[in-house]
Amino acid sequence: MKLKKHFLLVLIIPLLSFSTHKYYLSLTQIKFKESAKSVQIITSVFMDDIELEVNKEFDINLQLTTKKELANNDFYFEKYLKNALAFKINEVTKQFKYIGKEYEGDLVYFYLEIEEIPDVQSIIVESKLLLKNFPEQQNLIKSKVGNTNKSVLLTAKNQEEKLIYTN
Repeated sequence: MKLKKHFLLVLIIPLLSFSTHKYYLSLTQIKFKESAKSVQIITSVFMDDIELEVNKEFDINLQLTTKKELANNDFYFEKYLKNALAFKINEVTKQFKYIGKEYEGDLVYFYLEIEEIPDVQSIIVESKLLLKNFPEQQNLIKSKVGNTNKSVLLTAKNQEEKLIYTN
């Protein structure tokens, strides 16, 4: 009996050590470029997570980074991001322009811009990125306006936050 317990421990412990815990995290970086009078946004997400989310949302098969990748995938990415991200600059809702995307390793970087912004006193950020299929998803928001840096972690329970900047 002791031998069986010892054998089970020897077998199970290595198997448990190889099990992986999946983390669900996105990063959205917001920077006010005073010279360009624009708010520039870079959002990075794990490729497999965004692919699953967009595929389910629009009943498609993106097949990212393969020869069968949809040629018009930017259409779906832009549509998804317009529903998942929202910004208010100085209490006014602003639409962002989708610039494009870039793949790097297992990440997708999305480039967005809000134009014609003369100054920034506050930014209200709402992020529902990946929350439909990943309830544990956390969306880290980092911002820089002038010399002021602000960060906030958004989750399914707290999808929106107001960031205030003082000169």
